[in-house]
Amino acid sequence: MRTFIISDIHGQYDAYMKMLEKIDFSEEDTLYVLGDILDRGPRPISIVLDLMSRPNVVCLAGNHEYMALTCLRFLMKEVTKENLERLDPDIVLDILNWQQNGSDTTLAEFRKLDKEQQKAVVSFMEDFELYEEIHMNGKDYILVHAGLGNFRQNKELWEYGIEELVWERPNYEKAYFSDKYVIAGHTPTQVIQSNPNPGYIFHKNNHIVIDCGAGFGERLACLCLDTMEEFYVECEES
Repeated sequence: MRTFIISDIHGQYDAYMKMLEKIDFSEEDTLYVLGDILDRGPRPISIVLDLMSRPNVVCLAGNHEYMALTCLRFLMKEVTKENLERLDPDIVLDILNWQQNGSDTTLAEFRKLDKEQQKAVVSFMEDFELYEEIHMNGKDYILVHAGLGNFRQNKELWEYGIEELVWERPNYEKAYFSDKYVIAGHTPTQVIQSNPNPGYIFHKNNHIVIDCGAGFGERLACLCLDTMEEFYVECEES
């Protein structure tokens, strides 16, 4: 019975399946997915459908799910004159923003689903939490997609807004807690300036960053919290 953490799969279905095989993931284990399942890679919806079938998986929301949900809810509506007349200009900007962030592959697969499957996928993602707190081997961990934006020592987790949890990047040069570790994705470790091993899981000041660039065709990372063993699978270029 083991606990694994993965993040920023970004449509890399083959790498995701290889990772599950590599870690020998079983029904007795638990997998936390820290957001950004969608976009960029070729088969994001296939990953969502697989996750939906696994009761031992806990998914958190990333900024790509946040963008997608707003747009998919709108795109699922019937195109009528009345709906077009009520069109909020902001939704057009939301769709353009999502498109600029790699929505094409998500939309292509989503459109192949029937209406009931589309509703099930959206409903599944609507239930994603924004953070989780877990205790393992005497250590406390906060799991979140991006980090804790606008961090303050006396700020409770429930006080953080969506933008602070799924978009804003933390300061890796500062330890937010002396007695807790923050595990996040969102920022590819290749772009963290103080990372001595770009493209591999980053550990510093009680920050653990596990986005190793799968969304850009580099590698997918997975961390076993029980042993702190790191696993990697190379990805296809997006």
